[in-house]
Amino acid sequence: MTPTHRRTLAGLLLLLVWETLSRIGWLDPFYAPPPSAVGEVMLQLVVDGELWPHLWATTIAAFAGLVVGVALGVALGFAAALSPLLAELLEPVMILLNAIPRVILAPLFVIWLGIGLASKLALATILVMVLIFFAVYNGIKEVDQRLVERVQTLGGGRRVLVQEVYVPSVTAWVMGNFKVAVGFGFTGAVVGEFVASSRGLGYLLQFAQSTYNAALTIGLIVVIMGLVLLLFSLSERLERRLLAWKYD
Repeated sequence: MTPTHRRTLAGLLLLLVWETLSRIGWLDPFYAPPPSAVGEVMLQLVVDGELWPHLWATTIAAFAGLVVGVALGVALGFAAALSPLLAELLEPVMILLNAIPRVILAPLFVIWLGIGLASKLALATILVMVLIFFAVYNGIKEVDQRLVERVQTLGGGRRVLVQEVYVPSVTAWVMGNFKVAVGFGFTGAVVGEFVASSRGLGYLLQFAQSTYNAALTIGLIVVIMGLVLLLFSLSERLERRLLAWKYD
């Protein structure tokens, strides 16, 4: 039996136990509704067409924040690593942002940018950017200086160092943190929607909480987890392609 089959079997067994405990009254359905009730609520959302606009809004905000955050993190990480002056300016700011729970910025972004896409994009971007910044910055700093000196001795300039030394090293560091970045992208989008929004999975979660609808809450959590796991799988394939030399 493969690991995938074992995980699937364990998941099905968990659902069966959960359903059984709910049916015999050992679990209060108000707080822990059975999987069948969760599935019924989510099926109704799908049939009514109510899920798709919210799913699309969250996916767009999370994916856009992921792309912009990665781009900014890579650019700022390279700039700080290659310029001591920029490092003095950027590193303290990034350390501060990394030290605080960045989701607390969500209300401020709503005040600045409104309840639309922009505030969710900003929160997802900053969550991802800080993570990728340190992946790139530390990746370059960890490059063996003897290798850098040898390339310079052979006449290699800054461009050669970036292309042949820094980029390969940074790629491994970035891909190692990319799964976390995917989760951060969805965290930013959902938390932003939860704080203030008129659509999105976070908005639906806030509605489910306000109406004490545990079945809807659990169903939406499962949907978000499914999306993140799908992106995890895609990121693994991308990692294997970009870092094929590590798997040969």
